[in-house]
Amino acid sequence: MPNFSLTIEYDGTDFVGWQRQNNGRSVQEAIERALMLVTQGNVTLTGAGRTDAGVHARGQVANFTTSSQLTPNEYFRALNGMLPDDIAVTDVTEAADDFSARYSAIARCYQYTIARRPSALMRRYSWQLSYDLDIAALEYAAHIVRATDDFQAFCKVGSDVKHYRCIVQEASWKADDDGFLVFSITANRFLHGMVRALVGTMVNVGRGFTAMEEFSEIIRSRDRGRAGQAAPARGLCLERVIY
Repeated sequence: MPNFSLTIEYDGTDFVGWQRQNNGRSVQEAIERALMLVTQGNVTLTGAGRTDAGVHARGQVANFTTSSQLTPNEYFRALNGMLPDDIAVTDVTEAADDFSARYSAIARCYQYTIARRPSALMRRYSWQLSYDLDIAALEYAAHIVRATDDFQAFCKVGSDVKHYRCIVQEASWKADDDGFLVFSITANRFLHGMVRALVGTMVNVGRGFTAMEEFSEIIRSRDRGRAGQAAPARGLCLERVIY
């Protein structure tokens, strides 16, 4: 059966996350429901990343197989005509038979946005902070993150994972002239809650609440209880998936 790849953008504010769940609307379920109407058959989506409740995506990728003979362009037009306003399919391609959005990925890129000024337009997509942050301290913390490969201290307790090793290819902070501060991170894999826990802990470093030596100790401790609280979900966005 043909294998199709979707690139998906969504506003995660009103979703319980990517993955289908019993406690509310999920992105996966909304797209699968539309695909079932389009193909007149059962369709299961495989997503590249299981974003949590409230987390957004600009470049989520998912794939599905189907016996339907529709073209990528027909899927593109049909899905965007049926999906709710907070989901958009930005690309549809026919993929190789062995392509998996999840298992074929070699890296995923996330961004976390902090607003250092009040913003009505960005209130759903940023963490608005009124206190000063030391950008140099944040960047030095990002340097430590780039040199780290065990992120157990930033993984949600009770997560079902075989190991806590992640290979970080990029981790950096960038401030713009409009009052926004963006943390970008690219890695081969991410643990449950990892980026939000990292951001929350690094903000403590930027505020001067956590010393740089303590940040390194938190990493070495592998203890989630020593790291900072998770940053709000609304500031996090899955930017793209690399294959």
